Amino acid sequence: MLALHRVKHLLGRSPRTRILLIIYTAALACSLRTVLPIADLTGGEYGSLTGHGSLLHGAKPVNEGHLTEPAEADAVSGGRSTGWRQVWHRPRSQPALLACTRAGIACVAQRAGESDYRIRWMWSAPWIDTLKTKSSYRLRAGSLRSCGTAADTWRSGRSEMAQRTDQVSVTLAAIARLAGVGRAAVSNWRRRHPDFPEPVGGTDASPQFALEAVEEWLKRNDKIAPTAGPLERLWPRVADLGDRDRMGRVVAGLGKQLADASVADEDAAADRADQGVPLDSAEQALVDEAVRMAGVEGGAETFRFLLDRWLGTHVRQIATTPAPLATLMVAIAAEVRGADPVRTVADPACGTGTLLLAAARRWSEPEAGGSELHPLGLLGNDADPVLSSVADARLILEAGQQALVSVTATDALRDTIGPPSEPVDVVLCNPPANERDWGHTELATDQRWTYGQPPRTESELAWVQHVVSMLDEGKGASVTGYGGVAVVLLPPGVAARRAGRRIRAGLLRAGVIRAVVALPAGAAPPYGIGLHLWVLAAPAPRSQDSVVLVDTSDCRHTPSTVSASRLPAIDWDAIGDRVLTALRGGERPGSVSVPVTDLLGEETDLTPARHAAAAGPTRPVDLRRLWTRYEKGLLATQDAGRSLRELSAVQDAVSHGTVSVAELEQAKALSILSGSALPEETVRRGDVPDDGVGLVTGLLAIGPEEQQWLDRTAAEQADQDGLFPLTSFGDVVVVATAHGFDAWVETAAPRALGHHVYRLRVDPDRLDPWFLAACLRERSNARRAGAHASNASRVDVRRLHALRLPLQEQQAYGEVHRKLVEMEKALAELGGVGRELSDGLSALLATGRLEYR
Repeated sequence: MLALHRVKHLLGRSPRTRILLIIYTAALACSLRTVLPIADLTGGEYGSLTGHGSLLHGAKPVNEGHLTEPAEADAVSGGRSTGWRQVWHRPRSQPALLACTRAGIACVAQRAGESDYRIRWMWSAPWIDTLKTKSSYRLRAGSLRSCGTAADTWRSGRSEMAQRTDQVSVTLAAIARLAGVGRAAVSNWRRRHPDFPEPVGGTDASPQFALEAVEEWLKRNDKIAPTAGPLERLWPRVADLGDRDRMGRVVAGLGKQLADASVADEDAAADRADQGVPLDSAEQALVDEAVRMAGVEGGAETFRFLLDRWLGTHVRQIATTPAPLATLMVAIAAEVRGADPVRTVADPACGTGTLLLAAARRWSEPEAGGSELHPLGLLGNDADPVLSSVADARLILEAGQQALVSVTATDALRDTIGPPSEPVDVVLCNPPANERDWGHTELATDQRWTYGQPPRTESELAWVQHVVSMLDEGKGASVTGYGGVAVVLLPPGVAARRAGRRIRAGLLRAGVIRAVVALPAGAAPPYGIGLHLWVLAAPAPRSQDSVVLVDTSDCRHTPSTVSASRLPAIDWDAIGDRVLTALRGGERPGSVSVPVTDLLGEETDLTPARHAAAAGPTRPVDLRRLWTRYEKGLLATQDAGRSLRELSAVQDAVSHGTVSVAELEQAKALSILSGSALPEETVRRGDVPDDGVGLVTGLLAIGPEEQQWLDRTAAEQADQDGLFPLTSFGDVVVVATAHGFDAWVETAAPRALGHHVYRLRVDPDRLDPWFLAACLRERSNARRAGAHASNASRVDVRRLHALRLPLQEQQAYGEVHRKLVEMEKALAELGGVGRELSDGLSALLATGRLEYR
C-alpha cells in the first residue's frame, strides 16, 4: 500500500514522470511469465488492499481472503521477477490469485476450468479506475493450484515448477522445421485440429509448446518431415537453454570434444585438455547427447548444424563476416603479398573464425611447383570466451591437420602491451566498431601508437595501429618489398572523420595504407551502410608514391527471383575483378591511383567515392559514336512508324467473340508449361556465351534486367527431365507476377524460364503466335485475369482471353503487332542512346570541355 501511495505521489509530479513510469511498468509487465502459489497464504495481515477497490473494478476482498508478504520471491517466474508485495486469494465461486508489485503492476490468475487456470497480465495506474489486460494465455494443470491450503499447496507447486522447468519448449517456427512446412501451416493446424497441443508459455504473438507433446502429435498425425532427423530434434533442447552464452557453450563443448578426438598428436591433445569453457550439468548433458549423435550423423556435420542454428538465432548479437567477403579479403591479401610464402595468419578479433578459415582454405595447400605442404599457423583472439572456444574448435575441425591453430580468449587491445613477440605474415580482421571503452586512458603510453594516440572516439584507428604492429616488416627479404600484409574491415567514417586525420596522415607518410576499397551497402553487417576495406602493409623502407582507391558501391546484380528484387544482390565477382585489377595497376571505372601528396591536406579524406570516378571521361571519339547511334535510332524509329501510320481506328465497335487460354488448351490449339525457381548457384551473370542458355525471369516485366544464363548441357538435360522448359522460336512467353505482366513472341530461343514465366506453344495451323501475343498483353485483359485471393495478386494465364478470328485475319493482325514490337524496340534503343548522350554532354559541360566547331 505504501508503494501504491508512492506511485500516486510520483505521478503527480510531471507528465514526463508519468510517461517514464508507464514505460517502466509496461516493460516490467512484459518480463513476467508465470505465477505460482507463494509462501503461506492462510495467514497474514488482512485488509492491506481494502480501500483500493477501484483497482479491482469495485470488488473488495471478502472475509475469506487472505493477504501475506511472500517469503520466497524467487519462486515467481523462476527467480526472474522480484519485488512482489502482496498476494490475494479469494476461494469463492471463481478462485483467483492477485499479485501486486512495488511498481503497481497486477497479475490475476483465474480458474478457467476444473484443471486449468487463465493468467492475465495487467498493469494499473492509480488515476485510472480500471485494470487493463495486456495479454493472456492458458497454463496446464499443475502450473497453478488453488491456494486454500498453505504448506502442501506451496510444496506441490514448487515441485511442479521444477517439472515445468525441465520441459523443453519450442516455437511455431521450430515446429514448422520438424514438420517440413511453413509457419503458416502450423498456425492452420492449431485452428483446425482441436487436439493440437496447448501452449505452455510465451505470448499470444509467439507461443511456446512442449516439445514432447508436439512430437507425439506430429507422429500421430503423420506430419513429421522425412528430413527431420535427430539433429532437428536436438536443437530445440539446446535452444530451450534460452541464454546466448549457454547455447554457445554447448556448441563450443561439442566442438572441443570432437576437436580433441581429431588431434593425432598426443602432446597437443594433452595441451588442449584444460582449454574450453566450463559447463553446468544441463549443458554437459546436451554436449554428451550431441557427441552421440555425431557418431551417426558425422562430427563436422553435427557441429556445423548447431553452429549455424546458434548464429541464426542470435544474428543480432553476433556479427559474423559473410563468407564471400572473407574470400575477397583473402584474395586481396594474396594479391598484395605476391609470391612471398604465407606461414602465419592472425585475426585479433576472430569471432567465430570465419576469416581464419578462409585463409586456411587458401594457403593450406602445396606451393606451386612443389608437393611439400607447410603447416599454416592460425592465430586468433577474441574477448568473448564463448566465441573464442567456438572458433578454436571450428578451425581444428574444418581447417584439417594442415593448420596449427591457437585461439585465446583475450582482449587484443587491452591485454597486448607493445608489439607482439612473433610478427605474422597476414592479418585479416573485422574489429568491433564505435567502441568508447576500449582502453583509451590505460593505453595512453602504449608503444603501438607509432602514428599518434587514437582519440577516445576513434577505436577503429587503435585497431589499425595494433594490426600494423603485428605485421612482419620483411627486412628486405620480401619479393614485393611489402613484408606483412593486412586487410581490415572498417566503417566508412574512419576514412574521413576529422578526429583521425593526423593518424591517417602518419599512416600515409609511412607507406602503410596501400589501398582503400568501398563496398556496396549490404555486403556485411551493419547492412545499412557501405563498409570499407583498408589494405595495409608493414612500413616500407621507401615510402610509396600513391594509394589505390576503389569504389565498388555499384557492383550489384539482378537477383534470379522476383521475391528478392527489393534487395539487389551483391555481385562479388565484379567486386573482386575490379579490386584485383586496380591492385595490379589496371584501369577500371570506379578505381583510381591517387598520389599521396594529393591526399595529405587539411582533411586527409580517404573515401574512394570522393576521388574515383564512376565512369571514364568521355572522349571526342566516344561522342561521335553516340551521335551516330542516335541518328541510326531516329531512322529506325521513323521507318517503323511510317509502316503503321496508314492504320486507322474503326468508328463503330465490332463485336468479336473471345476464347480463353484454358479453352484453347482444352482444344489442343496450344500447350502451356511453366518455369520454375532455379538454385542461385546454377545461375551465372554477364554476356551469354556460345555454350550458355539465357534465363528469363519475372523481373523482365518490370524493366531491363541483367543478363543471366545457365550451362547449355545442364539446361538441355533439365528440359528433357521436365525440371524447367526451354523456349523455341515462335513460342509465346508470358510473365505473370505481382510485380508486372507482359507477353511476347520468342525470337531469341533457346532460353530457360524462371518462376512465374510461362511458355505457350501454339499449333501454327490454328493460331498465329503474333496475334495471340497481341491479345494476351493487353492491360485490361491482364486485370480481368488477375487473382486476388491471397495477399500477393497475380495473373492466371489460363483466364486470359483472345479474339476468336479465322487464321487469315489472325495473321493480318499478327503482322501489325510484329511492326509494333519493332517500333517499341527502336524507341527503347533510341531512349538508351539519348540517356548516354545526355550524360556524356553533361560531364563534358561540367568539366569545361565543350566547344562549338
